[in-house]
Amino acid sequence: MKSTPVATLISALTLGACAGAPLSPGPERPALSSDNPFAAESSLPYRVPAFDRIRDEHYLPAFEAGMAEELLETAAIAANPEPPSFANTIEAMERSGQLLSRVSTVFYNLASSNTNPRIQALEQTLAPQLSAHGDTIYLDAALYARVRTLFEQRDALQLDPESRRLLERYHTRFVRAGAQLDDAGKMRLRALNEELSTLTTTFKQNLLKDGNASAVIVDAVAELDGLPADAVSAAAEAAKALGAEGRWALQLQLPTGQPALAQLRNRELRQRLFLASINRGNRGNEFDNRDVLARIAQLRAERAGLLGYSTHAAYQLQEQTARTPDAVMKMLRELAPPAVANAREEAKLLQKLINAEARKAGQPPFTLAPWDWAYYSEQLRMQRYDFDESQLKPYFELNRVLHDGLLYFANRLYGLTFKERTDIPTYLPEVRVFEVFEADGSPLGLFYADYYARTSKRGGAWMNSLVQQSDLLGGRPVVVNNLNIPKPPEGEPALLTMDEVNTLFHEFGHALHGLFSKVRYPMFSGTAVPRDFVEYPSQVHEMWALYPEVLANYARHYQTGAAMPQALVDRVKAAETFNQGYTTTEYLAASLLDQAWHQLSGGEPLQDVRRFEPDALRAAGVDLEAVPPRYRSTYFSHIFAGGYSAGYYSYIWSEVLDADTVEWFREQGGLKRENGEHFRKTLLSRGGSEEAMVLYREFRGRDPKIEPLLERRGLKASKAKGAGNRR
Repeated sequence: MKSTPVATLISALTLGACAGAPLSPGPERPALSSDNPFAAESSLPYRVPAFDRIRDEHYLPAFEAGMAEELLETAAIAANPEPPSFANTIEAMERSGQLLSRVSTVFYNLASSNTNPRIQALEQTLAPQLSAHGDTIYLDAALYARVRTLFEQRDALQLDPESRRLLERYHTRFVRAGAQLDDAGKMRLRALNEELSTLTTTFKQNLLKDGNASAVIVDAVAELDGLPADAVSAAAEAAKALGAEGRWALQLQLPTGQPALAQLRNRELRQRLFLASINRGNRGNEFDNRDVLARIAQLRAERAGLLGYSTHAAYQLQEQTARTPDAVMKMLRELAPPAVANAREEAKLLQKLINAEARKAGQPPFTLAPWDWAYYSEQLRMQRYDFDESQLKPYFELNRVLHDGLLYFANRLYGLTFKERTDIPTYLPEVRVFEVFEADGSPLGLFYADYYARTSKRGGAWMNSLVQQSDLLGGRPVVVNNLNIPKPPEGEPALLTMDEVNTLFHEFGHALHGLFSKVRYPMFSGTAVPRDFVEYPSQVHEMWALYPEVLANYARHYQTGAAMPQALVDRVKAAETFNQGYTTTEYLAASLLDQAWHQLSGGEPLQDVRRFEPDALRAAGVDLEAVPPRYRSTYFSHIFAGGYSAGYYSYIWSEVLDADTVEWFREQGGLKRENGEHFRKTLLSRGGSEEAMVLYREFRGRDPKIEPLLERRGLKASKAKGAGNRR
């Protein structure tokens, strides 16, 4: 559904009615002041939100008015005396809820990227009420009857392919939302959805608060030995923002592995940082997520059973390209043994390095611990390939990577040009806006870049839409990329790690997927594709980060302007498969943990997180002490507060398509306009308007092959049929 809504109406229109009651038109739309920025469609270019006018107090009235308006609209559709038609039912639903969509889009973007206590309180208040609003619509018997009638008549309606798919998707949505349940089932489903919406919001907010509270404060700069100067400066700025001026703060990024672990020479500080990371949401304080996530898993299992599925994973995966939990588990289990074997061999090499260092210092050796892996892995990489991260960062200055990397390859591959717009309001001064133009100079859309970390922003990196493209509603695409790059002190450059560069290209791939959307209906716009397909185009675009022509254009020393020496480039490429046992195993551990939580059956008791997690990892054969999961349960935001429940495998699943597509680009000559146009026309522009694998076959001319992926990862087909992922 396009939108999700609010409070005072719900008690009157939803919770007080019996589950099978017809959808009520309710009261007239509450008066919304014309001064409210959401009252009318934005008059700014591309209909972008008026961030310069939006205040926290505008949200609740707009939500209330938007919800009332959508209920009036959908009630009118359900009560229409005319026989159901595609126009008066399906297309009418696509047109409904526009006010609610406007306010929801802005509110939930800022709840992730620039929240505050007032937004968080409102988010908690809205969560169950918006859930109830969605149930009011999708559990309405009269509305579903119209959709079902059209679905049963679909062969006779002579619809074009996109319209037929829209009808089929609406029917599927209603069924999966519980429209076929009896009244008792609908009542229970409402209660489950309400509680789940509250719990997932609580999980997200707990993680943000406990993550901020868990920042590691350092009293003496000597303890930061090994960190480059720009990272030390960023730590001083972070401490100042946390009220610890004169000290240094190592803020936590979302995954288990923290970037500073690869550089800090002080083993005690490495241990402090690692323990702070893995204990988020697991400290027995007011932000503890253990009971929250266990209850989420339990309720999801019950809901799946109510809807006729054996597990939540079975429910979720029916809509993905994987289709079944068995297909996902087959791939993960085939990959796990060789990945773990590689990780064990890597651990032996690191232990040898630790032993040698101890002998040289005349000290007893210690056993490799998880907080040691990144540090000694960097030392081993330096020995093998003669470079470390500190040698790369001076060549990866953020602004240069943006202009001469991302925007450059987008021009060469797709003919796009970009103009920075300083006249368009943003929600923070550091957020940048670029207008995007086609090769012929015609406008395409807007790209917002929000790259810096802050305490008001959730961890990780993501892309959102601020305005969806659709021919039906006339919207041009407006997209935003969010990263969490440490912000340097004023006047100093932001120097990126190789991983941050890859993430920049990855998220820009999502942005292009949104910008290139060319569909009629909002339901199919941009990245509205299966979860295990959505990462595929973004992963493909990572290939341009190290593509010779692109790299040569942006990888220049931030002080001298000198190009990265070819010898260093060669060493970076030679090391691409280095440490892949660890990288693949930590990713697999998180994916298997996700499946373990979501393959629980309904009726099982509440799980003890501290027992469940190690048991699940042990059963899957990925319980290496020195290789913890990329995310542990209490901070696994993807699956307990995001859209990846039972779907974290998506990165690995998509990488089969990614590697096969990279092979296609190489076969066709790489960075050429005709290649970009073919990828755009057959796949990137189509959104969800066709089955995902149909689009892939239209692009590639055949089904995907796994060999390019196996070659990339240095695995043999006889040993594995999957792959790890950088994320």
